[in-house]
Amino acid sequence: MKKYSFWALLLLLLVLVAPGIGHADSAATHINLNGNELAITKDTQVQVVNGSVMVPLRLVAEQLGYSVKWDNVTKMVTIEQAGTTLKLVLNRATAESSGKQVQLDNPPILSGSITLVPLRFVGEETGTTVGWDNPTKTVYLTSPPKAPLKSEPAETNSAPVGSETSSGVNSQGAAVTNLSFSDNRLSIAVNGSVSPSVFAMTGKDRIVIDLPNTFYSQSFVQNLSLGNKQNGTLEVIGNPDVSTVRYSLFSNSPSAIRVVIDLNRAKTYSVINANDGLIIVDLNGTGTTPTTTIAPAAPAATVPPAVVSGKKRIVIDAGHGGKDPGGISVNKRKEKDFALATALKIEELLKNDPDIEVVLTRSDDSYPTLQDRVRIANNLNADLFLSIHANSIPAGSKSNPSGTETYYTRNESLQFAEIVHKYLVPATGLSDRGVRQSSLHVTRETKMPAILLECGYLSNANDEALLYSEDFQQRVAEAIVAGIKEYLG
Repeated sequence: MKKYSFWALLLLLLVLVAPGIGHADSAATHINLNGNELAITKDTQVQVVNGSVMVPLRLVAEQLGYSVKWDNVTKMVTIEQAGTTLKLVLNRATAESSGKQVQLDNPPILSGSITLVPLRFVGEETGTTVGWDNPTKTVYLTSPPKAPLKSEPAETNSAPVGSETSSGVNSQGAAVTNLSFSDNRLSIAVNGSVSPSVFAMTGKDRIVIDLPNTFYSQSFVQNLSLGNKQNGTLEVIGNPDVSTVRYSLFSNSPSAIRVVIDLNRAKTYSVINANDGLIIVDLNGTGTTPTTTIAPAAPAATVPPAVVSGKKRIVIDAGHGGKDPGGISVNKRKEKDFALATALKIEELLKNDPDIEVVLTRSDDSYPTLQDRVRIANNLNADLFLSIHANSIPAGSKSNPSGTETYYTRNESLQFAEIVHKYLVPATGLSDRGVRQSSLHVTRETKMPAILLECGYLSNANDEALLYSEDFQQRVAEAIVAGIKEYLG
């Protein structure tokens, strides 16, 4: 019995001093290069040392096309490719990059016979886009764009910009011409056929959109910021669901672009891709669906008009404002200016009505948040809420829509939407794009019948010219007032 206890204690001691034994499977890590997972063994696992992600140098460097040499005497690793030479020495916190000294987050270390180096060093010194997803223990690597052949003219921008044909397709695939995010919808304009792969990731909530066989077009580079690592960020202001939208060259061969929506909380989404040059990821829905085309909203039960009992309180919301310009028109005009001008005209028409009290969420170029707008209406116990907007799609889309749309969320708002829309369409003289159901924040969180109007398209030159004319704005205001009065009986 004593002999058994001695060996049991010895075995326990061995486990404690060699914690890696028996734990490789439970702590397995992953390395993803250009969308493909590399085969790694127990000896080549990624490790986190002093907060720094350490990766197996030979495996990563050779996959990126570098040659790797090891000097057992000096304990130096040399990696080379096309004039770039990197030298690292075990346990030394500085490295040499083409003759220059580089400070490392952590010195290279040996794990068994494998040399591990900081992931950040790999990215900075090879031009590779790197990332680390801690919940899944995955390193993401995207190769830098290949340099053009000597017989080809070099691009003026380092991004892989293709020579587009009339169809937008070349040997690299389809061109991504623009991105925009508004009203909880990400719009991606493409010149060509693209079948996106869209999926959600937990941990840090985000939605990932991979666009295979795509490249940045010249118009994309001109309209959006693109860093030397072929990535950038769209600014998202005052959105309760989304913090940022990021885009990057995810793969160089074949070329592919990845767009990531960083969320403040988990969200469901739907994808709309009718192969018309516009891919939409809509966060306003109630479920995750595969790629679909837009379908008409299901019929909803109507609600009788509000019974008149004293003065009715109407909240008119001029969309955007202040630091948030909203959409930008083809002639660089701002959506917020159209919205405010029209809201002020509605106020002018209603202010002397003895049966109606009108309240504006903003009467100047200020920016109340979406939550502020909802709070104003709910705290006032308003009878109706109406938000003024103008629509747009990204530049470069094959389609160029024109027309008027009215949105609602809750069934009790449908009749209000239908009545206002009935007056709005003939007043604008634009195409009738229908009454649509969508889970927009200001129409979802308000407690009274609430609608949002998209009075025309800023991205359409004809619509834009009308939207910023005094006569058009006055007609729209009069139509809205007529709809409000009919709904109130």
